[in-house]
Amino acid sequence: MQKMTPSDGQSMNVVDENIEVLKKAFPEAFTEDGIDFEVLRQLLGDNVAEGEEKYGLNWFGKKKARQIALSPSMGTLRPCPEESVDWDTTQNLFIEGDNLEVLKILQKSYAGKIKVIYIDPPYNTGKEFIYPDKFHDNLDTYLRYTGQKGEDGLVVSSNNESSGRFHTNWLSM
Repeated sequence: MQKMTPSDGQSMNVVDENIEVLKKAFPEAFTEDGIDFEVLRQLLGDNVAEGEEKYGLNWFGKKKARQIALSPSMGTLRPCPEESVDWDTTQNLFIEGDNLEVLKILQKSYAGKIKVIYIDPPYNTGKEFIYPDKFHDNLDTYLRYTGQKGEDGLVVSSNNESSGRFHTNWLSM
């Protein structure tokens, strides 16, 4: 087996890749401190979506879910020839692991080399419960998370929206 180096196990850093693309397209939007979003906005002709009236799928936790998806993985894929069928001749791989982490690793090492990926959705089967069956928070917790209720328990908003609590965790997963 070929010896692995630390960089072999690290997934592609999507954020760094995105920044490099922006630097090439809009170098004047970058300063020594980072991205000047006002300059970038001007370079894009103020074609920026603002306000609340736009199509999209939003939920509490979406920002955190996106951050997790963009964070690099330090995982490693290890072959198991002894558990495989026709290891030396097959052109198929069976990978067992967390879907997001595996996809991050494959993105760098196998870019342009994969024809099809079948992902078994993370639902509970049998007695081993890896993911929670009930994707909802209690109403009080949800109202606090979404800023509709203060830490002191007092209602901050006069327009309580509570149905999102049943889907937030599921969407983030």
